[in-house]
Amino acid sequence: MFAAYAAGVGVNTLVPARGGDLLRLYLAPRAIPESTYPTLVASLSVETIFDSLVGATLLSWALATGTFPGVDALSRLPSIDWLWVFHEPMVGAVLAGIALVLGFVLGIWAARAGRLLWARLAQGVAIVRRPRDYVRRVVLWQAVDWSLRLVTVGLFLAAFGLPVTAENVGLIQVSQSLSTLLPLTPAGIGTEQALLVYVLQGEGSTGTILSFSVGMRVAIAAVNVALAAAVLMIVLRTVRWRRALAGTAGP
Repeated sequence: MFAAYAAGVGVNTLVPARGGDLLRLYLAPRAIPESTYPTLVASLSVETIFDSLVGATLLSWALATGTFPGVDALSRLPSIDWLWVFHEPMVGAVLAGIALVLGFVLGIWAARAGRLLWARLAQGVAIVRRPRDYVRRVVLWQAVDWSLRLVTVGLFLAAFGLPVTAENVGLIQVSQSLSTLLPLTPAGIGTEQALLVYVLQGEGSTGTILSFSVGMRVAIAAVNVALAAAVLMIVLRTVRWRRALAGTAGP
């Protein structure tokens, strides 16, 4: 399961639209052969509960302090890769129509699948019905994860000679989260740089802030990709990943 997760993170670093999440689901049955995709999807969605809570809290704080651009200011920022839909209403309407059709088809399929589908989905979120286990086995580890993210941002700030403050660390984390909210570019590249130049204005020169943003993103991407490649090689015991993945039986 760690290999599946690491591989997904590595692919998300290089491929837009979170294609790594699909790879994660594809590899997971190697660890749990009798699993089903609905159960795996529901299980992986459990981690979004705490992530969404923390992300919403940080975003609310950033907006309340006035140091983060409001919705009216976002449209004036350059290189925001997920705002082009609002400037192209026809394209946005087509995408909305496609989403509605897909949702309708999915609803019909879910209705036909009936009780078996819902039973598999319920199996994936069973831990939420046990609050003590959920806090101990999920929330605790996610809290450690978020703490390490914030520490990493602080270390990168120090490495580039920028002020290491709780406010700066929080604003950078919010910028990173927003840039990957609808990642139409790999890892939200472009969006993150524009947001960081805005939120860190006055903390250093534009060149320094851009160097910090790009340097941090490149370093993290390199680690993610290297870890994904190493883990896949160890787990699959080959560098010929296509052949190994072709032999993976789907649920």
